[in-house]
Amino acid sequence: MGNLKEEINRRRTFAIISHPDAGKTTLTEKFLLYGGAINLAGSVKGKATARHAVSDWMEIEKQRGISVTSSVLQFEYDGFCINILDTPGHQDFSEDTYRTLMAADSAVMVIDASKGVEAQTRKLFKVCVMRKIPIFTFINKMDRDANDTFDLLDDIEKELGIATCPMNWPIGSGKSFKGVYDREKRCVITYSDTEKGTKEGEATEIPLSELDKLTGFVGENLKEKLLEEIELLDGASAEFDLEQVQAGELTPVFFGSALTNFGVEDFLQHFLQMTTTPLPRRADIGLIDPVEHDFSAFVFKIQANMNKAHRDRIAFMRICSGKFEADMDVKHVQSQRVMRLSQPQQIMANDRKILSEAYAGDIIGVFDPGIFSIGDTLCMPKEQFAYEGIPTFAPEHFARVRQVDTMKRKQFVKGITQIAQEGAIQIFQEFNTGMEEIIVGVVGVLQFDVLKFRLESEYNVEIRLEPLPYEHIRWIANKEEVDLTKLVGTSDMKKIKDMKGNPLLLFVNSWSVGMVLDRNKGLELSEFGKN
Repeated sequence: MGNLKEEINRRRTFAIISHPDAGKTTLTEKFLLYGGAINLAGSVKGKATARHAVSDWMEIEKQRGISVTSSVLQFEYDGFCINILDTPGHQDFSEDTYRTLMAADSAVMVIDASKGVEAQTRKLFKVCVMRKIPIFTFINKMDRDANDTFDLLDDIEKELGIATCPMNWPIGSGKSFKGVYDREKRCVITYSDTEKGTKEGEATEIPLSELDKLTGFVGENLKEKLLEEIELLDGASAEFDLEQVQAGELTPVFFGSALTNFGVEDFLQHFLQMTTTPLPRRADIGLIDPVEHDFSAFVFKIQANMNKAHRDRIAFMRICSGKFEADMDVKHVQSQRVMRLSQPQQIMANDRKILSEAYAGDIIGVFDPGIFSIGDTLCMPKEQFAYEGIPTFAPEHFARVRQVDTMKRKQFVKGITQIAQEGAIQIFQEFNTGMEEIIVGVVGVLQFDVLKFRLESEYNVEIRLEPLPYEHIRWIANKEEVDLTKLVGTSDMKKIKDMKGNPLLLFVNSWSVGMVLDRNKGLELSEFGKN
């Protein structure tokens, strides 16, 4: 038991969230660099011949330089075993991020110092608040001209409704960026531009009391400004309170530059001290303790064709309790099947390592023979419980899908079904027909491009998409009590069904939803489906 508790307690599992281009992938790579997982951090943007970011592996991601799917990266640092869930920043892929946040114990929010809180950050942040997960903020790109520091903090507090506690304070920005003041040590850590992608950079600590030395380094103006700001800060900012941080009510804020590597290791060290070990999770029988309970896990992501040579599907699961061993039998609760998880592996972007064991807090990928769905629970054969489901977000864009070559029907159905099982798209059929008419719903329109691209490159099927005018979708919450053939609709309403045969309604106008509810007493409609 001692070893089990020790192993679980050294785990830290967190997601990195941000608006596109805030520098999230660069920060992830620098973390890996400190953990010795990669020797040279790949610059994300750059020439076509440059290395691609380690965490971006899908073909379309390499071509466009954006993260489309979440990657899972594990590394060791300073006695900790760290699992990073890197999420796509682009809002059209936000659903993948929502699900990934379900598997994390805390989140690191990366904010661009010249832009402050952006729309995507706001949306993702709400999910963190909903789950009450601790949030740590890294204000990035201080090596470029930044907004006023107090304004940045104010922005976070106003926009996101969370108190901030700066752990360090920047001195200048852009060309005049000289370093940060560490509030706990009461000293200035100087900044020097390091060779991109290496971790050697000269950092000198100057105690605040050595004013002459400080003036020599940062100049009279910046020194005066710093002393003034420290005084303001000590009087006005929230006190650091670990309990509030862990309750998701206060975010510790750090300043730095991921690209030039300044402040990254300092942030990582503080972060590891403040975050928690894997926490108990809620199931239908109550809270499941990570150490006291035998192995259990839930599936939060399914990815097809990660390896073109094998045409495989990988189900990613977060281990919530106990220890996983490669040859153990486990129960898939939803199908009641007892099985051995095949090819359990840890995935570092597209490199894989077969595992013999893993612990609560870890993320593992297993081969999916086609039985797993997002939100499924796995536990020991003698047990019976299920973790809370992951909500399905309502798509906002719809299109009818047509095959160009009707002879490739089989590949088309297989491809679109597999991609839908990953949760990035949702597929529906006309209410009274079979698979002839397929309607695709997505949260963001970029998903249509990804669908087209993947069907062509992975399944050799060409499609045409015909946009549909619907913008609102509702699941019928009490389908057993409703006769759909007698439903009184509106002229802009369409009846469809999902792949499990559940009835849904599509509307062009939002006000039609209310009209249909008025016309059909007893009908209950819901904005969320359950996986």
